[in-house]
Amino acid sequence: MEVALDADPTFRGRYAELALRELLSDTETMADRLADAVASDEPATLGRWAEQVAPRYRKRGVPLDDIVGIARGLQAATATVIQPAAMPAVDAAIEAAVAALRWHRRLGGDARKRNPVIAFIYKGA
Repeated sequence: MEVALDADPTFRGRYAELALRELLSDTETMADRLADAVASDEPATLGRWAEQVAPRYRKRGVPLDDIVGIARGLQAATATVIQPAAMPAVDAAIEAAVAALRWHRRLGGDARKRNPVIAFIYKGA
């Protein structure tokens, strides 16, 4: 998670300390699911996990773009601790999760910042 925090300087400002701890706990779970996906050589495992937790993040008001950033940070951090031969499996699993999160991002209820012009048009004002 530190990689994601370092990549986006506004990340710490958007979340309280408790919310950051919850995201760190979720990152540990994501790392466990990534290990399962790599061990079973089934990248869709992490994608299914992302499908299941997307509504949870929506309920907590966490933009899914932030979770994609955390997944990318986990991908970068994983590259330093595993053998290079296992990186294609890691990349495939992370891409499956990112694809699922981006699909859910387009649905209503995501906490990301909206384009004000498009929001004005959809309100019909």
